[in-house]
Amino acid sequence: MIFARKATTPSPAHAARLIGLGSYLPPQKVSNADLASRLDTTDEWIRTRIGVAERHIADPATATSDLAVEAGLRAMKSAEVEHVDAVIVATATPDHHVPGTAPLVAHQLGLRQIPAFDLSAGCSGFVYATTVAAGLIHAKTAGTVLVIGAEKMSAVIDPADRSTAPIFGDGAGAVVLTAGHADEPGALGPAAWGSDGEHADAICIPDGGSRRPSNPTDGVNDPYVRMKGNEVFRHAVRRISQVTQESAAAAGWAIQDIDRLIVHQANARISAAVANTLGIPTERVPSNIIHVGNTSAASIPLLLSHSAIDGQLKARQRVVVTSFGAGFTWAATTLLWPIDLQALA
Repeated sequence: MIFARKATTPSPAHAARLIGLGSYLPPQKVSNADLASRLDTTDEWIRTRIGVAERHIADPATATSDLAVEAGLRAMKSAEVEHVDAVIVATATPDHHVPGTAPLVAHQLGLRQIPAFDLSAGCSGFVYATTVAAGLIHAKTAGTVLVIGAEKMSAVIDPADRSTAPIFGDGAGAVVLTAGHADEPGALGPAAWGSDGEHADAICIPDGGSRRPSNPTDGVNDPYVRMKGNEVFRHAVRRISQVTQESAAAAGWAIQDIDRLIVHQANARISAAVANTLGIPTERVPSNIIHVGNTSAASIPLLLSHSAIDGQLKARQRVVVTSFGAGFTWAATTLLWPIDLQALA
């Protein structure tokens, strides 16, 4: 059974507006050659099949919250704000099962006694979180929201697994959203999103949750991401293409009106297949997967930040942000790119 929420359009007079953008990558890089020295793989295979040349890996003492704080600081500096009304951290790799990571992040950012919570939707987590933040702003529950996508994927990837170890990296990205008008640059438009739990086992950490608690003494202890790659690829292309069309249509855009398509960096071949399916020229589809890998919920804000810094995102461009992740989940939203936004990395 598929549960999906179609695109919903906010009031024309009120919308969430992007005013700050920041990102952070841990300094250590792991190249394909590094992986090939211990896995049955090659640089050519990884580049051809995944599109990755290197990925950033956090050191053992660094947690997801540390990455999130760094990105959050940069986003708030970019927005020139010292306070926000709420913090949402999208992550599949929280510091702990309990408590949530967001309250710790808010505390470390000096944000006292504000609501802060985690959101888990796999690689779709950041777009889900911005949609929730936009709802809080639209309802006037919050005036300004810090949304962070942060992952330490290296903590949940089996280093001996040839099918996943080359794919993932660590990092964080963040945005500051505030109240604005739907017709002004920076405004987020309609969101389209959905899920299909029938395929929940396609991207899954088998053990450590309530379904199968870790119990090493009984030999039940698989704390790593396991993935059915072919199944994920097939569904990802179809769902990303579909949700992109839904979001654009709800905004009143034709596909050819899209100036930039920001696709979750899961696999370079997925992004290319989506562009081909939608008929969008590849020069309109920025990518950074070659340098960062798949950073799950951090992927979209990292790509936004890097594309802004590289000059690929310009004022008033029509942008669609679209993603697909474990669950399965998928989500997309539209965005008129802001004027004079300085992304900080």
